[in-house]
Amino acid sequence: MSMFNRWLITLLYLTAGTTLQAGEGPSLGTPLSAGEVAAADITVMPDGEGLPTGSGTAKTGTSVYLANCMACHGEKGTGGINDTLVGGHGSLTSDRPQKTIGSFWPYATTLFDYVRRAMPYQTPGSLANDEIYAVTAYLLYLNDIIDQDKELNAETLPEVKMPNHDNFVWAYSP
Repeated sequence: MSMFNRWLITLLYLTAGTTLQAGEGPSLGTPLSAGEVAAADITVMPDGEGLPTGSGTAKTGTSVYLANCMACHGEKGTGGINDTLVGGHGSLTSDRPQKTIGSFWPYATTLFDYVRRAMPYQTPGSLANDEIYAVTAYLLYLNDIIDQDKELNAETLPEVKMPNHDNFVWAYSP
């Protein structure tokens, strides 16, 4: 008899005669408070809904990038051990498409959301809102999408038009 079958028989034996009613669970975990749920609800929508307070420019984002991103993505978003972040303009229809922030991503707000959730790789979620706005501005600047002095915040970031924005087609209409 396999180990899995032994485990399954043991589980069935232990739960014999036990029934769960609809809506009941296995009594695991603890309920979250409204505040805990709100703290984890950090989704940023393409139109900017959900963006936090804060601001930053490419000038201030340079130091944030060098300290937190360069080791994986290279000095200016290329040549690192992980994904290339800069370049690839016009390559999507070629034999060797290069999907970078500047060539592929449809919304600047998506970049902010991704950096906020997943970066830096070794300590995701450790950057302050001002640092996230700043590094987002720096990456958009490196991709020739915004000027170095452009301040990004909850009002200005959704206004940034990405080069590949019009090449995405929604599969479902609202």
